[in-house]
Amino acid sequence: MKEFFKVVDLETARARSTAFDQVASGRVALASANGRVLACDCTANVDLPGFRRSTMDGYAVCAKSTFGASESAPALLAIVGSVEMGESTGVRVAPGQAARILTGGMVPSGADAVVMVEHTEPIDDVTIEVTRAVAPRQNVIEPDDDVARGSTLLSRGTRLRPQELGLFAALGSSEIEVFNRPVVAVISTGDEVVPIDVAPSPGEVRDVNSFTLAAMVERAGGIPRPCGIVGDDFDRLLSACRAALEEADTVLLSGGSSVGARDLTLEVLEALPDSRVLLHGVAIKPGKPTILADVGGRAFFGLPGHVASAMVVFHVLVRHHLEHIAGARSKPVLRIPARLSRNVASVHGRQYFLRVRLEVRDGRLNAIPVLGKSGLIRTMVDADGLVEIGRDIEGLQVGATVLVETL
Repeated sequence: MKEFFKVVDLETARARSTAFDQVASGRVALASANGRVLACDCTANVDLPGFRRSTMDGYAVCAKSTFGASESAPALLAIVGSVEMGESTGVRVAPGQAARILTGGMVPSGADAVVMVEHTEPIDDVTIEVTRAVAPRQNVIEPDDDVARGSTLLSRGTRLRPQELGLFAALGSSEIEVFNRPVVAVISTGDEVVPIDVAPSPGEVRDVNSFTLAAMVERAGGIPRPCGIVGDDFDRLLSACRAALEEADTVLLSGGSSVGARDLTLEVLEALPDSRVLLHGVAIKPGKPTILADVGGRAFFGLPGHVASAMVVFHVLVRHHLEHIAGARSKPVLRIPARLSRNVASVHGRQYFLRVRLEVRDGRLNAIPVLGKSGLIRTMVDADGLVEIGRDIEGLQVGATVLVETL
């Protein structure tokens, strides 16, 4: 009779799942780097913008020439030229002088501020009145205000967003070093599971887990490799797992992780060379019958077959593993405070991840429990997030403030 190994808490499970080596890295074109993880620190090789530039349309001036200026006592300045966009300028501004300039233009030598055009009045073609004083550096960006040469701008492990790509573009980097995206094999098991284009007979269900887990892998930055459905046959399952381990950095097998007669995951793992089970059972609900093994340095997760359980385990455990092997730095989890709409009982000794829907009522954000068995996909469709209830808490009362981690 199969038995659970000693059940571990979620913190221990996460620690074991993040003990695997990171994937390799390589250079990719900047245009293909969105969402990738930086594999080395980024150090500025130039100042940005690299020259003193105006942030306003107006006139480049010596700030002290405007001190005391007002509408009733304007400062008179002589226009000595104009600054053309995208070009350096030979214009020099002395005290009592001004040069026309547009937003983004290079501030000419001698000038240290820009007066907005709205605060000037032309007297003739070569003279203006300034009706409001400016301070030195006002409406001016200095050559290294954005980026200083030699400074470290981004650290290894940063997941790249559009703004980071913009920074690399400003530095002239057409290629950058990033970690490879982890390849994740996804296997569904069970004699009762049929392809989605097959009408299920009584007792059969369509293969939901292949699609939900593959989509979650992709959202986490990995490359899913769906491996299809394998029935409850030891030899076929062993062969499928060997093939998956040949091409993947991580394997997700849904179904067969419990201790029933048809649950073959542990037997398959025992038959795989260089295999070591790291845990069997995690003190969470849903998702207790979860397996993690190390097979030749690759992570192998045995996930529950029930769709909601598999998705919750992915969210609270597998996702952390994928982010780790992808080289991503851990970031604080954002949780939204909300008011619990009803009493909720919990299970002492297990962390309970309650599915909730968010709804604004009377100007307050409410967390409405989405109740239902873990085999029901609709409970995940209706849920906006999860509320974690600690293993030593027996329940929460209506009106309690809870923290919702969005799905």
